[in-house]
Amino acid sequence: MTLLTASSIHNASAQAVIDVHSHSIPQSYRTILSQHNALLEEGFPLPQWDVKAQLAWMDEAGVKTSVLTLAAPQPYFGDIQESRQAVRQLNEEAARIKKEYPGRFRWCATLPLPDVRAAIEEAKYALDTLHADGIKLATNVRGQYLGAPELDSLMAFLSSRHTTVILHPHKPDPVNSQVMEQTPLAMQEYLSETTRAVANMISRNVLARYPDMKLVVPHCGAYLPIAIPRMKSLTPVMQQTRLIGEIDWERNLTSLYYDLAGSHSPEAIRLLLTITSPSHLLYGSDYPYVAPQVLTASLKRMEGYLSAEPDLQPYREMILWKNAQTLFGE
Repeated sequence: MTLLTASSIHNASAQAVIDVHSHSIPQSYRTILSQHNALLEEGFPLPQWDVKAQLAWMDEAGVKTSVLTLAAPQPYFGDIQESRQAVRQLNEEAARIKKEYPGRFRWCATLPLPDVRAAIEEAKYALDTLHADGIKLATNVRGQYLGAPELDSLMAFLSSRHTTVILHPHKPDPVNSQVMEQTPLAMQEYLSETTRAVANMISRNVLARYPDMKLVVPHCGAYLPIAIPRMKSLTPVMQQTRLIGEIDWERNLTSLYYDLAGSHSPEAIRLLLTITSPSHLLYGSDYPYVAPQVLTASLKRMEGYLSAEPDLQPYREMILWKNAQTLFGE
């Protein structure tokens, strides 16, 4: 009888894992941020990134494919034409990476929000001409939050194309700068920001009204596993005072997927399973914001407990790659 060691478990999944949460930080992006003195807009420096370094980590960790999205902040500084040009260049660069390394990368396009018309035009170009695998949306762009009525036409378009959307938190607007200096965004506010944006979409029934769009929520769902039960319990009270309308909870929640980047654990997965199904959980690394050796150890730890915990064993391959294959149509 062959014994399954931690090493053999890891090797069995080598080159099969799909990472749905990684970021591209090309030089063209750094350049426009530098021109607007925005390299530290999110409160911490951007890590160094290049394709070959990411491939080296993927090979070492056993990641077959990584899904690239642009990092924060959004390249918009008041000039929509400048933003459109920058976004187009970034999307074309990402498309070239996917073409140059077939099978190793997918990518989700950036849009030149807050201009909704320009965003729809760029989404069409990215999906139809550049063959993007999805769209990346920030929780907010200069105070324009997901769920806002002016974004409904964009949501309608993305739903019509059955688009996979990867969500990522950006610095809230407005923000208390003193709080951000005391507790860096990534430690807490990013979780609040993610929860805020998704809750805003749910309260306006956005995901139910545009049900063919799939939204990937980062960082183990942020605070949604505790926020959603509270929202549900308060919905009748809010409806009595006409503060919100009808909410189709089932259709809203069905559109949500969750990556496990950041603070994953058996406990975090079990908590997520109180609001979703195992088929909606996905592996994510957050490369390059965490040191490669830490990410490799983190993935091995996940592979270990997904194999060792009896209640999670059936979901191991689903979480590590099968769910992502289904979501992205591979």
